[in-house]
Amino acid sequence: MIEDLNKGVKKLDIWDIALTKLTVVAGVLFLITIWPALMDLVLSVKSPWYFLVAFVIIAIRPTYRFYIK
Repeated sequence: MIEDLNKGVKKLDIWDIALTKLTVVAGVLFLITIWPALMDLVLSVKSPWYFLVAFVIIAIRPTYRFYIK
């Protein structure tokens, strides 16, 4: 199954990957807009630095695998 996914990913170009990322951003914004509890959760975070820390932690593995490995 993973091999099939890898074959599919190899067919993607930079535009496909960028559009996938924008789709995720739009989806998250949509969820935050229609789900009041989620919006309250996001707005109740005292410091936006928590989101930055989460971003860095989540981005470590793909960045490492892309640039170093």
